[in-house]
Amino acid sequence: MSLRLVFMGTPDFSVPALAELIGAGHEIAAVYSQPPRPSGRRGLESLPGPVHRYAAAAGIPVRTPASLKGEAEQVEFAALKADAAVVVAYGLLLPKAVLDATRHGCFNIHASALPRWRGAAPIQRAILAGDTETAVMIMKMEQGLDTGPVCLGEHVAIAPGETAGALHDRLSQLGASLITRAMAALERGGLTATPQPADGVTYATKIDKAEARIDFTRPAQMVHNQVRGLSPFPGAWFEISPGEGRPPERVKVLRSALVAGTGVPGQVIDGELTIACGEGAVRLVELQRAGKKPMSAEDFKRGFVLAPGARLA
Repeated sequence: MSLRLVFMGTPDFSVPALAELIGAGHEIAAVYSQPPRPSGRRGLESLPGPVHRYAAAAGIPVRTPASLKGEAEQVEFAALKADAAVVVAYGLLLPKAVLDATRHGCFNIHASALPRWRGAAPIQRAILAGDTETAVMIMKMEQGLDTGPVCLGEHVAIAPGETAGALHDRLSQLGASLITRAMAALERGGLTATPQPADGVTYATKIDKAEARIDFTRPAQMVHNQVRGLSPFPGAWFEISPGEGRPPERVKVLRSALVAGTGVPGQVIDGELTIACGEGAVRLVELQRAGKKPMSAEDFKRGFVLAPGARLA
């Protein structure tokens, strides 16, 4: 016996969960995803997101309402007569009428150790804060922001040099495994939910573009966490002049390493792209110039001279 599910998700993070649920034999009555967005390149039409493309290729009906607040959308959702909905980085608010429209409710994959890092950017915020551990949790949704009781969870260590992109991929796979286990338990009638603790609540607000500029007057550990937490997107960056009479160029740092070193904050202190910080130093390992592909520090130095004593801003 299998469950009749509605799947609601949009980005790459959600695809493994959809694939696992299909593989487990559950019936996916419909997939909800955010509407196709402009590709960002002039002359190209709007493109569907990763979940939309995966579902369409699997022959699953895809719905892309701009909102679920309208009565017509809510009636259409309820008409699916699903046992449950699985929600993974969908990106739209679920009104109470939708939360209550399935037999067992809506279940969310959340990439944090709830109640820490409720909200939109839990992976990035955990790394930016220097956390050494995070989790994936399966939560039964309610109207509050990630306040629902937790059904399943698994904690994982965050490696010292791990980026948000790498952690994203690990947690995506773990979330897919956990939601499949949760739906199997729900099918057997054995899924329980435990209220979240009242203590330890923090919020993972969306990343603001203003947070991406590197401030080398801060301690090296904070700079390193900033690089990791914003890699690959939006990317922590600094500016430097490419030459006399030319405007400053923005350079993203996608990977860094903590190293020993002292100097004026922002100053290049050796030939290995070691940059002095307010305390300690960081070595730039992978960079990306504007309009270019990511490159190693060695490749970067071939096309852009940063001699010891140069200052990054």
